Amino acid sequence: MDIAIIVEGKNDKSRIRRVLDEAVPIFCTFGTPGTLQLEKLRKQVGSKDVFIFTDNDSSGKRIRGILRDLFPDAEHIYTRRGYPGVEHTPEDYLIEQFEKAGLESYIQYPVKYEEGI
Repeated sequence: MDIAIIVEGKNDKSRIRRVLDEAVPIFCTFGTPGTLQLEKLRKQVGSKDVFIFTDNDSSGKRIRGILRDLFPDAEHIYTRRGYPGVEHTPEDYLIEQFEKAGLESYIQYPVKYEEGI
């Protein structure tokens, strides 16, 4: 599977990068994308399977709607309402959402250290 993830900003990208393989391209809209930014995203994504992961606020929902029109076959990943955006979503919850999206092979699971070792 050849995939691409689209997020709102560089902090979201940085947060997600901590749990996904570096080979997965993550593109930013840098806020509400205009015509030129949308065209750039479309070219960058190409024929990849798109996953859209925006904040659960009014701006994020607006951006998600715009991206839904550009990428009608995209899968949507959501953060929980209580989290103030993707960039502040706990890593374990991000992993859970990526697993739900079927992206297990791209997840970089954190190493769990056992006490006393």
